Amino acid sequence: MRKVLYILGQLDDLDVHWLARAGRRRAVADGEAIIRQNEPSPAVFLLIEGKLAVEVAGIGRVALLQSGEILGEMSFIDNSPPSATVLGTGPALVLEIAKPVLLTKIEADAGFGLRFYRAMAFFLSDRLRIAQTRKASGGKVSLQDEAMQVDELEEGVLDNVALAGDRFGRMLRILATAPG
Repeated sequence: MRKVLYILGQLDDLDVHWLARAGRRRAVADGEAIIRQNEPSPAVFLLIEGKLAVEVAGIGRVALLQSGEILGEMSFIDNSPPSATVLGTGPALVLEIAKPVLLTKIEADAGFGLRFYRAMAFFLSDRLRIAQTRKASGGKVSLQDEAMQVDELEEGVLDNVALAGDRFGRMLRILATAPG
């Protein structure tokens, strides 16, 4: 859940409302891949409910993602093909935001673009810190380690946690009433 707080904590209420309306709810079946390694991904995803597995060819499962995780953000940022496959592990629900729609919004609304890319920078910086800590500890630190996650939240992000949680709740309510 904390990952979505990075994103929604940097965006404003209108941005979050736009994301909920511009995206579409998508059910993901058990075993269904929404992102395939080395194949262009057409969207950025927000995991609303359920779990998704991240698998890397030749390695296997490297992560199990839960509600609030962002997916496809690296390929969105650098336009490279995904470095892993993401698939359902049981039923799941995602918010799918098509890349062309997101790019059009960023080009038309510089304020949104600034907030969106700042949120991505916080998010990716956090992921890198966790990976470095994990590597330094010989792989003994889990990416889902709650104690580590709490310790790693920076003060500027903590200020927005309650607001971000409220925004996530509102996004879920919008999605619950949206067709699709």
